[in-house]
Amino acid sequence: MLHPATILPARPEEHSVWVLNSRNAGNEGTKITAMAPPCASPFKSIAAKKRLTIIDIVASRMLMTHGYLKSVFDVFDRYHCAIDMVSTSEVSISLSVDSNERLPEICAELGRIADVKLEGHKALICMVGEDIRGRSGISGRVFSAIRHVNVRMISQGASEINMSFMIEESDVEEAIRSLHAEFLRSRTRPCFDVEARVVTAKA
Repeated sequence: MLHPATILPARPEEHSVWVLNSRNAGNEGTKITAMAPPCASPFKSIAAKKRLTIIDIVASRMLMTHGYLKSVFDVFDRYHCAIDMVSTSEVSISLSVDSNERLPEICAELGRIADVKLEGHKALICMVGEDIRGRSGISGRVFSAIRHVNVRMISQGASEINMSFMIEESDVEEAIRSLHAEFLRSRTRPCFDVEARVVTAKA
């Protein structure tokens, strides 16, 4: 993925930015402009980030307790540990991180206020598009396309341009092929050399 900060120097002058592939010099690459061209698909790109860990934090005794979320995130702040995705309810928080360096210390501190469980070998799938939040049925299409893949966490929230979810690392390639077949194949050259697996509904 391209970090947003790398685009900032081109923004004031409305310059286009070309992203090229150093391993495939003959490829035309990707052109990034201020305004995206019209597209029949609600999504324009699919990105994956692997080697993530999900941390489940559950504290039933903290129901409706003021400051619970702050106390949890303060722990991550002390260890300078960035968080990728967050999902919350009244007493539980699930979040993902891409650094395992300080997890033992982080979990030890969190264990003083909650029950903590780790799940490794996870991956984040991020689908980027336009006016995703305002399109009826878009979530149904996404998760129908990957109905054979177990989804662990989902995030959309306030964002109008992306939808993210967590899956097993081992399912990344299959999930991307299936999503590409559903949303991008009709408008682009095939990007994958293996067809998405056909799922047959059980009687």
